[in-house]
Amino acid sequence: MKKDQLLKSIADTGYNVGFGGRKHWATYDIVDKIPGLIGFLSTAFGIFALIYENLSEKYLSAAFIIFGLVALYITFYEPEKIKYSTAANKLTTIYNALRDLYRTVQSDEGDDVSQYVDRLHAIEQEYYAATISKQILFSDWYAHYKFFWQYQIDWVDEQKKFRLFRDKLPLSFMFWLTILMLTGGYCLVRSWMKLCF
Repeated sequence: MKKDQLLKSIADTGYNVGFGGRKHWATYDIVDKIPGLIGFLSTAFGIFALIYENLSEKYLSAAFIIFGLVALYITFYEPEKIKYSTAANKLTTIYNALRDLYRTVQSDEGDDVSQYVDRLHAIEQEYYAATISKQILFSDWYAHYKFFWQYQIDWVDEQKKFRLFRDKLPLSFMFWLTILMLTGGYCLVRSWMKLCF
């Protein structure tokens, strides 16, 4: 393997490890914070519903029942929460080791990179051993935010050259955003036509 090919392989693995680590952190954050947030909002909503009768509409009540079901779904991950935190810490350590390996290979002036290839394979084995395959719903979206907008990924981007719509925004998020915008536009046009005609 040549040096430039090895750098690309390290960056590819760095992306997988870094994004995987952020996905584990995303699952941990969702399990840790969302049930409390839903509980607080439901309680506040219930208090205001006592004062303002419009808040006791069937639609709003149904929405909060759905939020309660979401909180129930999230609690299934609660017993494993510490495992996600531990795995995320391990993946962050592996990501940093890959960054250091990338910089070492980049600065090495020799042509023989076989020792670095072996090190990369050893790091990949650590990565495979540390990951948890089952992640919570929407952790992928949150991980995109955490990886591309909060994390230092410049060394990975040197090789991968991330693009906004191809890489940095989840495809499923863009799909649902498009559906929401089309539905909203349709509703606005329909309302406007009722007013004008």
